[in-house]
Amino acid sequence: MKNKKVITSTFLQISFSELNENDQKLISNAISSLNDAYAPYSGFLVGAAVLLDNGEIISANNQENVAYPSGLCAERVAIYYAGAKFPSIGIKTIAITAKSKKFVIKDIISPCGACRQAIAEYEVKQEGNIRILLHQSDNSVFIVESISELLPFMFKSQDLKNY
Repeated sequence: MKNKKVITSTFLQISFSELNENDQKLISNAISSLNDAYAPYSGFLVGAAVLLDNGEIISANNQENVAYPSGLCAERVAIYYAGAKFPSIGIKTIAITAKSKKFVIKDIISPCGACRQAIAEYEVKQEGNIRILLHQSDNSVFIVESISELLPFMFKSQDLKNY
């Protein structure tokens, strides 16, 4: 018997100017950070900024390496740094933006699968959602309240912790 199910994602799309001051600041940090990205091979610059529960903002960018896939995405650089520097402080929000040196970005900028899974791990670790701001080249912003909106079948097996 076939049992078809449908999964939907919920997001809010607004303009940058409609955001509150804190969200604008977070996205501005991500934009500033992408200018320092090391992307000599793809020319695809990504910036991320993480807002922690203590008010600290961690900004990061993607770092490429000629030996693919040895580089690291901006999102993981930001959350891993936050986890290393502030291990007991939760992540409230992550802002992500991108630009290309080679083409006009028309698609929605969204974390790759590995970054989605890393964000999911931190949601499990802190037992709370991480809000995600996806800043687009037209200055619109897509907002999701949890990575589960972007990764509905995330891997979070408790069985791995049975030792």
